[in-house]
Amino acid sequence: MTMLISAVWLAGCSGRVKKIEETFERLADEFTEEPEAEEPEEIVEEEPEPVEKDAYFDDFLYSFASDQSFRLRRTILPLPCYKYDESLRLDENEWSENNLFDEENTFTQIYDQEADLELESDTTLNSIQFEWITLSSMEVEKYYFQRLNGIWKLEAVNIRGLDENDNYDFVHFYQQFANDSTFQQQHVHDPLTYITVDPDNEFTIVESFIDADQWLAFRPDIPTLRLSNIYYGQQNSNTSVRKILRITNVVDGYSSVLYFRKVRDDWELYKFEDTSV
Repeated sequence: MTMLISAVWLAGCSGRVKKIEETFERLADEFTEEPEAEEPEEIVEEEPEPVEKDAYFDDFLYSFASDQSFRLRRTILPLPCYKYDESLRLDENEWSENNLFDEENTFTQIYDQEADLELESDTTLNSIQFEWITLSSMEVEKYYFQRLNGIWKLEAVNIRGLDENDNYDFVHFYQQFANDSTFQQQHVHDPLTYITVDPDNEFTIVESFIDADQWLAFRPDIPTLRLSNIYYGQQNSNTSVRKILRITNVVDGYSSVLYFRKVRDDWELYKFEDTSV
């Protein structure tokens, strides 16, 4: 009897041990199983919201030119770039190296008539072109901007030679005017109309005259390497006999306006406006 009980007890113990071993094996398998891979969430880049600088293109352009991060966010990439007969598409690395400011830290603006100066404050425009004209090579880099859902973005660049639709005659004159002081002095009307702030009252603008030989003492810093131009919708004609050149220094905010006219097929500076305070 004792031997029978012992045999039954051992058999029971053996069965429980076997069940415990099976349980441990099952748990070990569960812990070592590879978890099912989860599908990565799709990252959707949010469209930047319009900001205050989007109202006026000039404010937007300053941020676009000076802030590389902002410039990348506001460029449609890859960026179509047409260089003479070559068609390119610039990726982020290629485009990020571009710097819209020139070495002289100035922007210029060309108009045919004074009424067009008001276009700079027009907030209804949705398509504007900005260009650089390199005076030594007469090469034009034109940037095409569109305002989509209230947001200005660059959508294409075109690089080509200067032609008759790009203020051709005036730009050739200005290249020599800016880089040859003798030529410049010879193309200043005598007397020269001078518009400035009244030294006794900064809220009053006065118009006076200065002798042509005083021009070099009064003249502002003028760009000698490149001219920029913004097409707000004005008509710049190569046959126009008047050109207005606004010069703005982006570092100190200094601004001046030079008025040119064509007399007997030759350009001359006849009015100079300096109202910066």
